[in-house]
Amino acid sequence: MPELTYREAVRDALSQAMRSDDDVFIMGEDIAEMGGSMAVTQGMLAEFGPERVRNTPISEMAIVGAGIGAAIQGMRPVVEIMYEDFTTLAMEQIVNQAAKHRYMSGGQITVPLTIRTQGGAGWSPGAQHAQQVEGWFAHVPGLKVVFASTPTDVRGLLWSSIYDDNTVLFFEHRILYPLKEDVPEELEAIPLGKARVHREGDDVTVVATGRLVHESLKAAAEAETRMGFGAEVAAVVQHQAFDWLDAPIERVGSKFTPLPFAPVMEQFVVPHPADVLDAIRKTVGRNGG
Repeated sequence: MPELTYREAVRDALSQAMRSDDDVFIMGEDIAEMGGSMAVTQGMLAEFGPERVRNTPISEMAIVGAGIGAAIQGMRPVVEIMYEDFTTLAMEQIVNQAAKHRYMSGGQITVPLTIRTQGGAGWSPGAQHAQQVEGWFAHVPGLKVVFASTPTDVRGLLWSSIYDDNTVLFFEHRILYPLKEDVPEELEAIPLGKARVHREGDDVTVVATGRLVHESLKAAAEAETRMGFGAEVAAVVQHQAFDWLDAPIERVGSKFTPLPFAPVMEQFVVPHPADVLDAIRKTVGRNGG
């Protein structure tokens, strides 16, 4: 099994899709010669050429709009928004166009567009480059939202996103790019919408996405046998599986404030394993554990 970083796993999924399907291409700001702001697309220009690895103007609305048009015409574009904070500049195209064409056309039109973006706190980029906005898009009918936590998952989920006939918002966390893991030799597509169980347990269920999967696993290790986006997950669980709950749902997330630039303040705002562990202990305590 080869070892890949999270960054390399994203690149591998993009490259394998482009090698196997001429309808797949990528575009975004500085993704060609520069290889992207996070070096994800380095080397892809040399392999696939400027027609399929396309630099764009600095206009998020234009990037997404062009992707929508290409998808409607039968291509499978992957567009990159440099920071997820900047999806706000393309909100009309994402929410009112990409998300609605398939429904409003009665299924005659599909928009198989993948919008890749990254962000997240932990490296002091400031309040305009560290937001995590996946929760916004999860509330928009017609969009699918993906936020992978490991190299294996990011590779398999990105492949599935590219070949989904709906628009997918694909979020990556800046802190995860160097994370290494042994991945299967053959790329394995991972179905969208199905959770991965990273650690079995009997007492508590912890649901997490992205970087917080790793923080939760650290907390689980400290809890021994007692075991954000979470608000929507909690609401769905409460509504559909209330009778299965043994204790009230606890939520762990960042404090309600713009992300500070100062590292010490940023660390105060973002969640840590201790916060997850505290929620676990509250849950177990209510359950008599």
